[in-house]
Amino acid sequence: MATSDQLLVVIDPVARRTDGESVRIAKDVLGAGAHTKVCLPEGPEEFARALARRGARRPVVVGDDRALLRAVSVLHRQRELAECALSVVPVGGVLSLARALGLPTGAVAAARAVLDGAERRLDLLVDDSDGVVLGALRIPPLSPGEVPAGATALSAEADRPFLRTCQSLVRTLVARPPRTAEPAVTGPARLRVEVDGATVVDLDQPVEAVSVRPGAPGLAEVVLQPVSTGVEAAALRVEGRSVTVSGADFRYRADAVVSGPVRTRTWTVREAAWRLTLPA
Repeated sequence: MATSDQLLVVIDPVARRTDGESVRIAKDVLGAGAHTKVCLPEGPEEFARALARRGARRPVVVGDDRALLRAVSVLHRQRELAECALSVVPVGGVLSLARALGLPTGAVAAARAVLDGAERRLDLLVDDSDGVVLGALRIPPLSPGEVPAGATALSAEADRPFLRTCQSLVRTLVARPPRTAEPAVTGPARLRVEVDGATVVDLDQPVEAVSVRPGAPGLAEVVLQPVSTGVEAAALRVEGRSVTVSGADFRYRADAVVSGPVRTRTWTVREAAWRLTLPA
């Protein structure tokens, strides 16, 4: 064990609120095996400042998939991602990305992997707005009426006084017959998907879904599910370094985040662009 290792342990506020016991265990294990400086940011700005001021310390993020994605995004924007080996102790309710990357999800095992693990270089998808994707993205990610995780809570918190006023006003009005709910409009997406400049499907070929995930080193695997016409259609699979999707406004889920709507977006694979500490 490298007891001389210097760690900056950045504990995401969501992890502190949702699973304080796992956070405490992770701190104890890390503190017993290395020299640690613990940082408790209260928001994204403090989180970014902590990483920017890490000095020679190796950053360890304690948090869920969103915290991991935030750390990679910050280091990418600072153009320090390739030089910084990132370690993660997954804590929280959204850990599917952490599992997919091979990170242990138990506090003790994850903290020991930070101390005794090995660095692995991983590919990264970077889009034309400088956003990053660590795992997979999917189009379309939502059915009508769904809201990205966290958006409902944030909106309700921001508009609570307004909502109370509206609720009070509604109670003073004469009740009206309930409106019949309009059926949700669902249907296939009409998108143009290009891989390395070659069109794979065009606007006249509707698809049920498009997904992009890591493939062979330096390549992304693109899977398109055509609309079924009575018999189940076989998925189309293509690999390439660059994927462009365009068409009518669409949303997409990249890792744990829903983005859009956009009319066009290009994702490019950057081979071995970031380093993650995984169990040896």
